[in-house]
Amino acid sequence: MTLRTSLIATTLLATAPAFAADVNVYSHRQPELIAPLTEAFTAKTGINVNVAFMDSGLVERLKAEGDRSPADVILTVDISRLAQAVDAGVTQSIETETLKTNVPAAYHDPAGHWWGVTTRARVVYASKEAVADGEITTYEDLADPKWKGRICTRSGTNSYMIGLTSAYLVHHGAEETKTWLEGVKANLARKPQGNDRAQVKAIWAGECDISIGNTYYMGQMLADEEQKEWADSVRLEFPVFENGGTHVNISGVALTKAAKNLDEATQFIEYLTSPEAQEIYAEVNNEYPIAPGTAASDLVESWGEFTADDLNLMTIAEVRGEALRLTEEVDYDG
Repeated sequence: MTLRTSLIATTLLATAPAFAADVNVYSHRQPELIAPLTEAFTAKTGINVNVAFMDSGLVERLKAEGDRSPADVILTVDISRLAQAVDAGVTQSIETETLKTNVPAAYHDPAGHWWGVTTRARVVYASKEAVADGEITTYEDLADPKWKGRICTRSGTNSYMIGLTSAYLVHHGAEETKTWLEGVKANLARKPQGNDRAQVKAIWAGECDISIGNTYYMGQMLADEEQKEWADSVRLEFPVFENGGTHVNISGVALTKAAKNLDEATQFIEYLTSPEAQEIYAEVNNEYPIAPGTAASDLVESWGEFTADDLNLMTIAEVRGEALRLTEEVDYDG
């Protein structure tokens, strides 16, 4: 965690009056992305939400603070970060009927240590000019030699890529996963580099025909004057695992082990999982709400329908170490 981040965290949380009804949040998501949520929650309940944004080091800070930590709640993205917090012993279980009603079983920790808020699918960005509509139907197909020299991806050790490889590992086992990684590597048009948006730029520039990326990046690119041209050159395809669905990851929330404001924190976590909050959050971030009966924004809905894989994300998190080992064994980034 940077010094600036540490100072922001200390200042934001220290300035909250001790007598006020408060909930203190450590967040990996930037303040402007969650401000609509916190403001709506305060208006609804009268409880102040003090947010400390941390671009890194959230779990390490909680471990260092121990029982002295002012944080009641952590808000983050990606199952790996949620699992890391659980493994570090800085969270505690919380289960209420409201949470169980709002969050499907696949999107919360079976032991109640974290709860999903929104999802994003990891999909294929396909060149409108070079790839026929519906030509890609499965993740397994990415290893087919027909794509040789046509795929761009970010580093295979990136957390989003490891999440997809972990899901493949759960579906197919280590031997098939290694073969798949070797096949995808053989199909790469260039050395893995950049972020998900950089891969779409490469398609626009004619360096490759397909890439792998999270759905919400389409919304981010469409909102950017320069990047809109990249986005307009591709369409989203929603591949599935054979005998499975489309791989998804989440943004999620957890109650800290050191939480002092338990009632306020419980209300806040329940609110985040409510249809009202999820629709706000999902629209701001171009993601999918997960509470039954909620809908994504018109823009996100326009990308098409898909069936999410039903693997519990904690099952995927448990094999991330093995997925990383296989990725390094095939020298995916080499």
